[in-house]
Amino acid sequence: MTLELRNVGQLRQANVEFGDLTVLVGPQASGKSIFLQFLKLYLDARKVVSDLRRHGLQWQNDMPSFLGMYLGEGMQSLWSSGDEDSRVSVNGAAYDVTKVLRVRPGKQEPKERLFYIPAQRVLAMDREGWWRTFSEYRPADPYVARAFSENIRLLMEQGRFAKAEGGLFPKSNRLRSEIRTVLDKAIFHGFGLTIDDLGGKKRLTLVNGDAKYPFMVWSAGQREFVPLLLGLYWLLVPARVSRRGDFEWVVIEELEMGLHPRAISAVMVAVLDLLARGYKVVLSTHSPHVLDVAWGVRAVQQHQPEAEHILDMFCLSKTPPNRGMAEAALSKSYRTYYFSPERTVSPTVTDISELDPGSADAAVAGWGGLSEFSGRIAEIVAKVVAQAERRGKA
Repeated sequence: MTLELRNVGQLRQANVEFGDLTVLVGPQASGKSIFLQFLKLYLDARKVVSDLRRHGLQWQNDMPSFLGMYLGEGMQSLWSSGDEDSRVSVNGAAYDVTKVLRVRPGKQEPKERLFYIPAQRVLAMDREGWWRTFSEYRPADPYVARAFSENIRLLMEQGRFAKAEGGLFPKSNRLRSEIRTVLDKAIFHGFGLTIDDLGGKKRLTLVNGDAKYPFMVWSAGQREFVPLLLGLYWLLVPARVSRRGDFEWVVIEELEMGLHPRAISAVMVAVLDLLARGYKVVLSTHSPHVLDVAWGVRAVQQHQPEAEHILDMFCLSKTPPNRGMAEAALSKSYRTYYFSPERTVSPTVTDISELDPGSADAAVAGWGGLSEFSGRIAEIVAKVVAQAERRGKA
């Protein structure tokens, strides 16, 4: 599938052909999140409209007003009409986004195809360590943040986790054992995660023996990671069915927030698990570590596509389930796009899927700027060392 946005906010021309795993890179405010939320809107317009209307929001058939409610306060002005109309195309054909204004609720709950884990996921929890409802947010807060919080709240209150027998982490039937081990060492440090009851109100707590630690004393990394962890729990169902419901797509924004590089590697294994289950995954990131994975898997694909190399890359045991996941990873397609911060440039998005450090294209060689600084440091250090060696020989 290909999605193109023209003249939408800072996006002069953003054309992305999605792979099984698609990674978007670029500085803050370069349009990655806007682009991904338009993908969500295209795939799940009826669900989005149904949720907003259920909570009493109205937009009077006005596209800017609707986008202010969907994308968040201040976003009304990114949709333009006139000499440079905002336009959306899907698979090369024009798509009329304004028809979302005319969507009417059906008799049944609309299906949902894309599960969105937003960058603002830490806001999904209140000060007591429990999930905010859709209606607890302001009407001007982004829809994807509100919907994510509501989905996880329902999982905690109505699903298999309602009683949390044995705790939420570690949980033997969720995530691969090697992932749990790395996450324990990098994030939880021997503490368990469980649901506690405080005066009749549920909350998440970290536990160590008889000691309980509420949300407000957690580390920043723990606060950032727990919503992502439970989002992954929701998607990686421990059943014969590989995927959750009608979901086909997963978006994860900035999965690296608050994480040690080892923990990022562990989460990327979970991403490979999502791919093996048949989800199409889209990541936005500021981490070169994420692109290391995309580059490494593509290189193995092109030169020696054997599952052992993928397992060795992540220090995974060569069990049949792990081997199956690695073989699936080698059968998938990988795409990477750089979102330029230059608002006057067209196109504003460049395909850098090659991730070739020797490319003449600076965006490709520098991995969309993520390896630019380390490359400059390496160049300067090499120059200093060479000069020192020459002086020593003189």
